Amino acid sequence: MASLTIDHGATGAHIAEKLREDILAGLYVPGERIRPDEIAEHHGASRVPVREALLKLENEGLVTMIANRGSWVSELNQLECQELYHMREHLEPMLLGLNVPLIKDADIDELQSLANEMEACDDVESFLTMDREFHLSRLRYAPTVVLAETVLSLWNRTQHYRRAVTRLYYTGGDLSLHHDHQLIVGALRRRDEHEATSSLATHIRRSRMELAKHPEVFAEARSSKHTTTRRQ
Repeated sequence: MASLTIDHGATGAHIAEKLREDILAGLYVPGERIRPDEIAEHHGASRVPVREALLKLENEGLVTMIANRGSWVSELNQLECQELYHMREHLEPMLLGLNVPLIKDADIDELQSLANEMEACDDVESFLTMDREFHLSRLRYAPTVVLAETVLSLWNRTQHYRRAVTRLYYTGGDLSLHHDHQLIVGALRRRDEHEATSSLATHIRRSRMELAKHPEVFAEARSSKHTTTRRQ
């Protein structure tokens, strides 16, 4: 029995990881139903580890489960998204500030390379991958109790809407996000905690304000959930 429990736990963790990746990659859209039987068949597993995986993702805010009804990819309305962006606007700079003294010169060089690559990138999905690396990879040095975990959760829960706002930036030819990245790198190189955190807060606020101007983003998320092609 103990071995079976361990096997289910490992399988559930693996399924959670893959499902998380698919949600963050946009293969599932907000409000889309998740079908445990399909996931179990795809992974050659029973429904027990699938349920464990869904419970884990529910705790992370990525999945909504309703007893006797099913599971769905969590979705946000405009007010909820604005609230999470407000939280990120305050908490992520705080976390960056704790990490500024611990970031190595080699790390800053890597951030500079990422900033340059993003500026030259014309593909939204590639940009999003690099942007996530840019913002999150250097926030892991300072020990925290809940702050780092909370920031990561905010990133994951707003991923679909960050994808939408990035497309808006690309469509409108707005280069301010690249300017912000360069400001953040420069401040880190000078070990200027105030400027680094201030530039990051401004960067997040730009996205929040851009999303506030586009309520159609949230309507599109709901309408597209019936037409998504699954790539498991």
